[in-house]
Amino acid sequence: MDHLFSTGTDVLDLPAHATPAPEDERLPRHLYQRWADHYANAIRANVLGPHERMPSVREIRERHDVSHTTALQVLRELESRGLIEARARVGYFVRTQASAMPAAREPQKLVPFDADSGSFQRIGERIATYLNKARLVGEFKVDLGSAMPAPELFDASFLNRHAIALLREQPDLLVRAPSAPFTHPEFQAAMSRYALSFGLTIAPSGITATMGNSEAMNISLDALTQPGDVVAIESPTFYGIVQAVQARGLRALEIPSSPHTGMSPEALELALRNYPELKAVVVVPHLQMPLGATMPDSHKERIVQMCSRHGVALIEDDIYREFMEDPGVHRPCRAWDSDGTVIYCASLSKSFAPGLRLGWMNAGRWHERVQMVKFSRSRNMPMWPQLLGARTIGSPFHLRHLARLRQHLHRQREQAAQAVARHFPIGTRMSLPRGGLSIWVELPPAVNTARLYDEALALGIRIAPGDMFSSTDEYGHFLRLSCGLPFTPVVEDAYRTLGRMMHAQLDH
Repeated sequence: MDHLFSTGTDVLDLPAHATPAPEDERLPRHLYQRWADHYANAIRANVLGPHERMPSVREIRERHDVSHTTALQVLRELESRGLIEARARVGYFVRTQASAMPAAREPQKLVPFDADSGSFQRIGERIATYLNKARLVGEFKVDLGSAMPAPELFDASFLNRHAIALLREQPDLLVRAPSAPFTHPEFQAAMSRYALSFGLTIAPSGITATMGNSEAMNISLDALTQPGDVVAIESPTFYGIVQAVQARGLRALEIPSSPHTGMSPEALELALRNYPELKAVVVVPHLQMPLGATMPDSHKERIVQMCSRHGVALIEDDIYREFMEDPGVHRPCRAWDSDGTVIYCASLSKSFAPGLRLGWMNAGRWHERVQMVKFSRSRNMPMWPQLLGARTIGSPFHLRHLARLRQHLHRQREQAAQAVARHFPIGTRMSLPRGGLSIWVELPPAVNTARLYDEALALGIRIAPGDMFSSTDEYGHFLRLSCGLPFTPVVEDAYRTLGRMMHAQLDH
């Protein structure tokens, strides 16, 4: 619809250089808000339809004779209202109306949160309580709490055929065991080649196979820290990272994180200057859990440089990169590392074969220490999953599988967003990322998601309440909802039930 902007008349027949009236004439509005109202009206009137590209910052600046800053604020304001979404290196696009809800808010505080021992102890106990309650339930009617693709989204028959063929080729594979710390050379070579496809040059000898991403994270912390050391983590962050930090007697320094761009570089810089006992920083650069944020390349480069300058290790958990939907190469932080500062951790468990629990890592300048720690913890790695992964990852089958998996998850996320829009209370805000396995939902402050967890679990519905992901008191009315399940009528009914429970809390 570029023709709408090629004349002196704009989308709503407003002269291009005129100042639009505010939606409510009684309210004073900043110029960027008034232009945002203008484009919001165009979107609501379907003059700018779903998935259409928005004018760029330069186009808005030239058409309306506003500054670069104002033009950028217009787009960010529309994004905050949930009307448009940013796609890396492509621009801004109109969102579907079903998902055009207010976007998740930026953090209100941009200073590190130093959890005292008491509050950090409480979150550990809280996480354990939630997980234990779920374990006692057993099988769920609908599991919206586990960020994992449904089994039917994987090609089990293909994996089974190749696993059997591998055993026929090497019939003694399951009875042979290496006598030294061992990552199979074939797996090392395959992962080294695969890493090239997303911008990393890693020698095969620098690849270490792991039992999933969790082992890589735990080994990294063991190699880098001693009890009492400080580790900087995103706030909020995946509760498994919180558990790993707490189990080692470490102090967690929570760094405010944007639902759009991830960890705040400014807040991290403040932490690096003020906490000499800070030994490591943990980041999830792509589709961060639970926010769904993806770091811009400029933030990745800046964070790597800061950690290098302060001599602090950067542990990069890149478990969700393969779920990114935007085109192009999504380079990890490791791509900007020139001195071994980054410990890169990846996993094949969520994207390839959950049952194998297979991952890999490159430990940079801590390679030898990580090897020693790994051998002391898990001894040898089984060869069968390594060989299966080596012969599949990066193959045409694997790439087709990832494309199909992303398509299924995209549809399921959109359906989940539509269900949230239909059933959840007014005032709900949502982070709907371009990829990934979940959505992050902010509810009205009067909704207590810890209470909601218990009420839903009693009906066989599992969710992930917001206070699992931070030791601050900021997320008691948030929740993470998994989109890994195909969206059946049973799943729709679970969203309807959750909505009724939320409204009941608001009515009392």
